[in-house]
Amino acid sequence: MSQTNLTIFNFTSDSTIDQWQVVNDGVMGGRSKGYFSLNDKGHGVFKGTVSLENNGGFSLVQYRFPAKDVREYTKVVVKLKGDSKNYQFRIKRDKSDYYSYAFNISTTNEWQTIEIPFDKMIPQFRGRQLNMPKFTGEQLEETAILIGNKKAENFTLQIANISLR
Repeated sequence: MSQTNLTIFNFTSDSTIDQWQVVNDGVMGGRSKGYFSLNDKGHGVFKGTVSLENNGGFSLVQYRFPAKDVREYTKVVVKLKGDSKNYQFRIKRDKSDYYSYAFNISTTNEWQTIEIPFDKMIPQFRGRQLNMPKFTGEQLEETAILIGNKKAENFTLQIANISLR
């Protein structure tokens, strides 16, 4: 295994974030609103409001990139500052896969460095665990962070960087 990190995205004040896309529950008729921007410190900021109206209840921000060979790595490392709410970190081997591999994160109001071992990431589709192998760590084309705690709430999550180790 590699001793170096592979950077997926490192936020700075001059980062280009046009490859980051917010997907709200409006795709299913919901009313949640999430937004993604850079703050004055150069951190990615995912914020908004989750609404349960019209069977809604989630907001997600995703980053798609050309396929990366990740066989030398065993975990995702995310540096973030939350709002004491729970989020789900997701990855996709191939951006066209209908499912994601997910890991639940509990945030604090402090900066945290969260290490997510590949073998702890569970295959899911629309919140349901799938009966298939866990992430094998060969290729990666997408990362995402979702909030969907089955309650109406405001949220703010700052992201400093995402890498593999």
